[in-house]
Amino acid sequence: MKINWAQELTSRKFWMAVAAFVIGMPALFGSDTNTTQQISSVIMSLGAVVAYIAGKGFVDAAAAGENKTE
Repeated sequence: MKINWAQELTSRKFWMAVAAFVIGMPALFGSDTNTTQQISSVIMSLGAVVAYIAGKGFVDAAAAGENKTE
């Protein structure tokens, strides 16, 4: 089974799974709550930016493909 990474990287479920994993690591090693909240905020912000950029890239690529056939 081949993984479609372009689709995975725009998936909100994927980013939530990554965020949950990374947020769980400081809790595992006894970090305080404030640090865990800061890490989760950064991860969610980065995930939103990456998903937006990838999504816009797919839309732009589809629009460019439509213009070439005219």
